[in-house]
Amino acid sequence: MPANKAELLQSLRIERSDVGQARARRGRRPLFIGAVAVFGGVIGLAGFYELPLAVDRRDDRVAATTQPPAPILDVRPQRSGGLAASGYVIARRKATVAAEITGKIVEVLIDEGMVVREGDVVARLDSVLAERDLALARTRADAAEAAIGAITADLRDAERVWSRNQRLSQHNFASEADLTKAEARVGVLRAQLKQSEAQFATARQEEQRAAEVLEKHRIRAPFAGVVVERSAQPGEMISPMSVGGYTRTGICTLVDMDSIEVEVEVNEAFIGRVKPAMAVSAVLDAYPDWTIAASVIAVVPTANREKATVKVRIKLDRTDSRIFPDMAVKVTFEEGGAPIEKTTVAN
Repeated sequence: MPANKAELLQSLRIERSDVGQARARRGRRPLFIGAVAVFGGVIGLAGFYELPLAVDRRDDRVAATTQPPAPILDVRPQRSGGLAASGYVIARRKATVAAEITGKIVEVLIDEGMVVREGDVVARLDSVLAERDLALARTRADAAEAAIGAITADLRDAERVWSRNQRLSQHNFASEADLTKAEARVGVLRAQLKQSEAQFATARQEEQRAAEVLEKHRIRAPFAGVVVERSAQPGEMISPMSVGGYTRTGICTLVDMDSIEVEVEVNEAFIGRVKPAMAVSAVLDAYPDWTIAASVIAVVPTANREKATVKVRIKLDRTDSRIFPDMAVKVTFEEGGAPIEKTTVAN
């Protein structure tokens, strides 16, 4: 019996090595289960995303077999518009209106943007002294004219006396001394008359000159145009030459809008392609959708050494109130008559 108990106890003993192996197996079991779960999840996701892709590929194959083929785009090069250049709008007739005399401005009758006609008064100068000079010249002319009248009357009387003495001398009723005296008086009066006529002519010239000087106190527009700048104010001194200080040399700047044209600079390597009367399309930077028909006036026969360009004058076929001097413009020379396809804005 004791022997049996000893064997029984021996059989119930758990070895330490067996306990360690069991623990190791229990520790690896969760790792194995986790790896299996992760692998299964990856396979599931791959199948989930692969299914729509497969469906899309199948739909693409079906659409490719059912839809008509896409049209073929025309990739041929477009026709070029010709030689292009850039420049500015200029006015061939532009002037700074100034006075011909020195004086003080008392009135300015214009402002920027005003349209004036040729001969319109744009300003007036102080003309008090000029008016007095004119009045004095007229008085001198009137005095000379009156002197002519008096001398003419004396001359007529002297000529009658001389004629009567000549008749009396023929019948010995007048002496030779009386005849000579009457003849001498006629000669003196004729000389005085000639002198008075000369003085009268001089007085009239002085009167005319005084009137012209007075007229110069009214500054007039030399041609019809638009005032683009007003330079002087009432109370300022103005002079035809700069004398320093606060003296002005101009009243305003006047531009003749009918003389508007375009000047561009063309590279001298391409100037041989530009000919007089050549058709041109001009586009202002301010109105990029408005194409203006134009033509070449002339190629200026000189080149810019620094920029290697040649100036070309271009005439616009129409005038418009939207075109101002110094506007930037781009032009295209229509070589061979090829027009530029642009939209023209209607007035």
